[in-house]
Amino acid sequence: MQNLEKSMISKLIETAMEQLKFSYTPYSNFKVGASLLTKNGQIYTGCNIENAAYTPTNCAERTAIFKAVSEGVREFDTICIVGGKAGILTEYTAPCGVCCQVMMEFCDPETFRIILAIDKEHYDIYTLKDLLPLGFGPRNLINSREI
Repeated sequence: MQNLEKSMISKLIETAMEQLKFSYTPYSNFKVGASLLTKNGQIYTGCNIENAAYTPTNCAERTAIFKAVSEGVREFDTICIVGGKAGILTEYTAPCGVCCQVMMEFCDPETFRIILAIDKEHYDIYTLKDLLPLGFGPRNLINSREI
């Protein structure tokens, strides 16, 4: 896995933090922002969007990934996630299981990086495999298509 430049980490954190203001969270008031770096250097953004029926709620991570995929982009390098009650960042906000599963669909678990941040000085970087060590993805279905 290639190292990510400090300047890019800062940019991803800042961009994710900017998305908090777009978060629609009238029920939980837990705001999440995400910035997704593609392999070609583009950055897609996302925020969480709640719904009164709960199930249609969409997380910030999936919002960013779906925006990119809807524009034909399918090669991702890193995602940065920030979040907190009322948008106040006091601890790391990890992706939920559904978001990890969506990442498994489009990202290499060995190399895809997930930055969890509070600010530009306080962050940790994980791989998708760190957070979802036995993840199920497209690779699992390669041989099963012949059944």
